[in-house]
Amino acid sequence: MNQLLTPFSILAAIGLFLSLIVHLYALLGQRVPFGNLAWGLHVGIFIVWFPAVSLGKRLSKDYKQSELFQAMLRGCPIWMKKMPYLFFLYAAINMLWSISTGQATKCGDIGNEIQQFRLFSGFWMVFYSAAFSILYSASQTEIFDKERRCRNGHVVSPSARFCEDCGAPVAEWRM
Repeated sequence: MNQLLTPFSILAAIGLFLSLIVHLYALLGQRVPFGNLAWGLHVGIFIVWFPAVSLGKRLSKDYKQSELFQAMLRGCPIWMKKMPYLFFLYAAINMLWSISTGQATKCGDIGNEIQQFRLFSGFWMVFYSAAFSILYSASQTEIFDKERRCRNGHVVSPSARFCEDCGAPVAEWRM
């Protein structure tokens, strides 16, 4: 699976970048530069999402239910941990704005296609950013989890704050 992390991470980053471009064009009321090929970003989500979910389950198996997503992203820098949350918040606001202004219900013209791209690309960004973050975390966490020890050198579990053997504090961990 390690050999596949890099290609899937790159695909997720490309999908995020392309969905961001589609969204910016739609936000400005412009035709999307990729035309109807942009709808292929729907399919791309599934290509990167299934491996991300599979790895996310493995990354979070030793954690409490309330810490699942944090556990999945523990190998990410802080900005990358916040990115899926911010895109989700933005997508929700974008959807509510589209519904409240009636933009989501217009039919029959080029404006409708632009509005559809605007609405869908908001959610594409959520899924691609989450997949990218989880895949990146998986590539980093495997290295870090092997080295996680207390101050006295005992191996500790992924979520331990204190050593189960000697009670010594565990060095701060990216959570």
